[in-house]
Amino acid sequence: MEQNLKLSDAGDLLADPAKYRRLVDRLIYLTITRPDITYAVQVLSRFMHEPRKPHMEAALRILKYLKNTPGQGLFFPAQNNLKLSAYCDSDWAGCPTTRRSTTGYCVFLGNSLISWRTKRQKTVSLSSAEAEYRAMAGTCCELSWLRSLLQDLQLSHPEAATLHCDNTAALHIAANPVFHERTRHIEMDCHFIRDKIQEGSIVTKYIASAQQIADVFTKPLGKDDFTSMLGKLGVLDIHSPT
Repeated sequence: MEQNLKLSDAGDLLADPAKYRRLVDRLIYLTITRPDITYAVQVLSRFMHEPRKPHMEAALRILKYLKNTPGQGLFFPAQNNLKLSAYCDSDWAGCPTTRRSTTGYCVFLGNSLISWRTKRQKTVSLSSAEAEYRAMAGTCCELSWLRSLLQDLQLSHPEAATLHCDNTAALHIAANPVFHERTRHIEMDCHFIRDKIQEGSIVTKYIASAQQIADVFTKPLGKDDFTSMLGKLGVLDIHSPT
């Protein structure tokens, strides 16, 4: 998706919206194996009811990208460890229509990307710290489920899963059990992440914004940043020259 593009309800309505819906349906299915188009497809899926010309142009741009990268996909190395780690991020008030934030996260098992998601939050966040904290809570749920899945597969995971976040305020809120004016507007069900930290199943860690891999799941990036993030996610093109 074009960098800094903000799709909204502006533009001419499509004469045949069914064509757009069929295309986006196929792209949604493709995100199961192509994390590089997850954010763009999630944005396009918001306009299934009344698609417009700018939305179709953005969808066709994705098709051109896919046509130029037919051999691109996730690489899973044969030698790998079984330590869980995750990166979470949010684009505060990124939706121009509802002003809701977008949560993005990716989870690694060793060096292999095994889970990722882009989702618009259900409520409007009053601060960037709140938006980041909600992203941390959603990622914590995914990590907890994956730890349970590893146990069902009889794979031991004694170490705490590492959760990387680039917002120091959200990290302090998660670590500090004292409620104050900065946390009173956050829903209580998000605070379970503190229990996970205290029981030792999750450990949080600060990471600089420039190294935040989950950034690719929250906003459209420029070509250089986008390509760099794909390499960190383990997305490789088998047709590219070595």
